[in-house]
Amino acid sequence: MSSPAVGPKAVALGGGRGLHVTLTALRRVTEDVTAVVTVADDGGSSGRLRRELGLLPPGDLRKAMVALADHDGAGALWARLFQHRFGGTGALAGHAIGNLVLAGLLEQLGDPVAVLEEAGRLLGVHGRVLPMCTEPLEIEADVTGLDDDADVVRRIRGQVAIATTPGRVQRIRLHGPGGPGEPPRGCAQAVEAVLGADVVLLGPGSWFTSVLPHLLVPELNEALTRTAAKKVVVLNLVPQPGETAGFSPELHLDVLCEHAPTLRVDAVIADVDAVPVPDRLRRAAAALGAAAHLSPIALAGSPDRHDPVALASGIRRALDGLPAAAAEPSSTTLLEQRERGQRETRGGDEPWR
Repeated sequence: MSSPAVGPKAVALGGGRGLHVTLTALRRVTEDVTAVVTVADDGGSSGRLRRELGLLPPGDLRKAMVALADHDGAGALWARLFQHRFGGTGALAGHAIGNLVLAGLLEQLGDPVAVLEEAGRLLGVHGRVLPMCTEPLEIEADVTGLDDDADVVRRIRGQVAIATTPGRVQRIRLHGPGGPGEPPRGCAQAVEAVLGADVVLLGPGSWFTSVLPHLLVPELNEALTRTAAKKVVVLNLVPQPGETAGFSPELHLDVLCEHAPTLRVDAVIADVDAVPVPDRLRRAAAALGAAAHLSPIALAGSPDRHDPVALASGIRRALDGLPAAAAEPSSTTLLEQRERGQRETRGGDEPWR
């Protein structure tokens, strides 16, 4: 991979595999990349460490660090080691080595930002990885379709439970470590990164458990509203069983509007083959103040995975097509746009494929 010029200050918000692919793509666009990572995972190795030690779940942080790690020399070796999981049936079975290293550093240093800086030096990270909050969070969702009466709303807690629910997720909330009633507190460095960015990317990834949670952290939401950065949403390629089964591309944007009604977006990137009705997506994007950019960004032979090289090209094209400065509409205007977009896209709830 050729190294780009320093390029714009880019911040990518998300978690898991979706954030990994965004970071891999951004490395082809700019050398100045910051990842802001969700911290609500409660499954697998991360969930075990969170429950046993009371620490931030390290898995999504680890994946982001690996995406930005040095590809040569010692950094590449450490990146492979961080991803390695223990086998067998003992106490270490299923744990990723990187999760254990980050957990150990958290117990030694206490400050998650300092931990990620130390681990970043070990891996030769190009850029920076930050948690969206410095304490673990819990996601709660309103879900329908779990009872005989499809309109009955049930509350489900936990990232894994929400991601695998057979019902339909309507809305999510975030709770701080004190439980319901305690709002999440944003990581100060993450807020500063968003305010100082030239471009901010949201998505792809698990829509309700990796993408939308950033919008529910008050300080991050305010920073996303205030920042002069261009804001770009990258859509998923296919619906995710459980979270977004049956969702059309435009419905993802509708849900984003519902969770952050005053947020303005400048561009929406989607794969051309994953959008059955482009005009619907364009109207939904316009309801957010954005232009829709459709191009082939799926990996050849794997329609459910983004191609980082193609996504990097898509990001460049989207940024090149944006004006140098745009007037910010009032919150009232955005709300009116949102309502129009919802009326036009409500009929587009069919599955993508």
